[in-house]
Order: sequence, then C-alpha cells, then structure tokens
Amino acid sequence: MSLTTIRFASAVLAAMSAALPARAATFLDGAYGSKEGCIYARTGESSGADDFLLLNDEGVTTSVSACEFKGPPKKTANGFTIKAQCDAEGEIGPEDSATLTKSAKGYTVSFPDGTKLGPMPKCR
Repeated sequence: MSLTTIRFASAVLAAMSAALPARAATFLDGAYGSKEGCIYARTGESSGADDFLLLNDEGVTTSVSACEFKGPPKKTANGFTIKAQCDAEGEIGPEDSATLTKSAKGYTVSFPDGTKLGPMPKCR
C-alpha cells in the first residue's frame, strides 16, 4: 500500500467521522412520553397523533416541535439542566436552556419562556 493511498484512506475516514452526528450523552434511564411517543420510541413508527410527546437523551419532541439537546447535562437536585435548540413548525430557535424535573409522575421539561411539557411517564 502506498503512502498516498494511506493518506487518502485516512482523509476519507476523518471526513466520514466528522460528518457523523455526535452521540448524545446517556443521562436518562430510558424514554418518557405520551402513549403515542412511547409507541414511536419502541417501534420507530408514528401515527401522526396530536398528543405525541417523547423525551429521550437526544431531546424532546411533540407533534409540532422538536428540541435537540446540546452538550452535557448538568445534574440538579431533582433532574437536569441542559442546552437545547428547538425547531417549531420549520423555524429554528436560538440555543436555550431546558430544565428536566423528575417527579412521581415522570419528567416535566420547562423552558425559560414558561413552556412546560409533561409530566411524561417512563415508557414501558
């Protein structure tokens, strides 16, 4: 194998790994959500229902919006805080903070603008 071939292969591998999305840190003990969200978490298939709500290590998704978690979560007394960037009906918002609070009913996700999603029970 020539040095040129090795360099080319190394460059291709570096480009491929840079193009792969970063895997979110695992901090939740599974998926949480509505009945429809949990079905999607298990099967990957959505019915398109309006009551879709799903929380996992990658973000929180509703029937009209999706918020992707960015960076590592910070542990709090009863949950986490994490940076999130939301896309609502095709409009991408600025990166903001999200607070995940755990209670006996599951997680509630809160945003600085007052938006609250949940509580979402753990998917079974």
